[in-house]
Amino acid sequence: MRIVRDRRQVTALCREWRRRDSLKLAFVPTMGNLHDGHLALVRHARERGDRVLVSIFVNPLQFDRPDDLARYPRTLEADTKKLAEAGVDALFWPEVGEMYPDGGATRARVVVSGLSEELEGGSRPGHFDGVATVVAKLFHLVQPDVAIFGEKDYQQLLVIRAMVDSLDFPVLVDALPTVRESDGLALSSRNGRLSDAARARAPELYRCLCDTAEACLLEPDQWPKIFPELVANAQERLSAAGFRCDYLSVRRADDLGEPRVGDRDLILLAAAWLEDVRLIDNLRLQYGRFAGAR
Repeated sequence: MRIVRDRRQVTALCREWRRRDSLKLAFVPTMGNLHDGHLALVRHARERGDRVLVSIFVNPLQFDRPDDLARYPRTLEADTKKLAEAGVDALFWPEVGEMYPDGGATRARVVVSGLSEELEGGSRPGHFDGVATVVAKLFHLVQPDVAIFGEKDYQQLLVIRAMVDSLDFPVLVDALPTVRESDGLALSSRNGRLSDAARARAPELYRCLCDTAEACLLEPDQWPKIFPELVANAQERLSAAGFRCDYLSVRRADDLGEPRVGDRDLILLAAAWLEDVRLIDNLRLQYGRFAGAR
């Protein structure tokens, strides 16, 4: 596996793959501290492309709290080994100064209005501007045919797709379902910061989403009238389990708008603090069924 640190070199490498051998390039952008969810994206990328490029870059623009950026786990040696064993062709691992030569005070940022302003965007102002900006830069440098993301960060996925559509990036954005532990906890790089006691309670977030979804399906003809009460009950349940709920909301799956009478494809989204770790999760809710499993 080739490791590239310079943005010009990664552009030249990807251009060589495409021009010399007409190879299809699959790209998996990450912030490192890789787990089985990331490796599932890599395996899918192997199926979608002739060459697979993974990036590891802890992007300062998307962190709303300096302490969160400082504490974000960095495990490059272990990550490199996992990627090499997974058959990745190249790793792009730039320094902050390489991605942001002006020190991070970028003169231009990508803003996806509407989608970026509620839920995660409301709790973390500027977060999605940072995400969209770095992904746009990476797409420009790599010019992949397909980019692979996970559905755990569902709002982020919609923001990136909206950016690609609006700015005419010639890349297909593909997504894989959330990968979970056997007890239902969504895999996340932040899970390693949970204490043993918090880790034992953490799956309650997913169980609460599953039970709320089941309650919604008991009265599908009452959508969306029944949602506020069910959401309030879920928030109380999480509070009783030791969570500090940031938000729990039912939204339209295609654009995260508020549900309307007649909507049949919805999603439950939640963010909650457990001790000092912020967990996010979601569950697709479609008329007659939901994508939960316990």
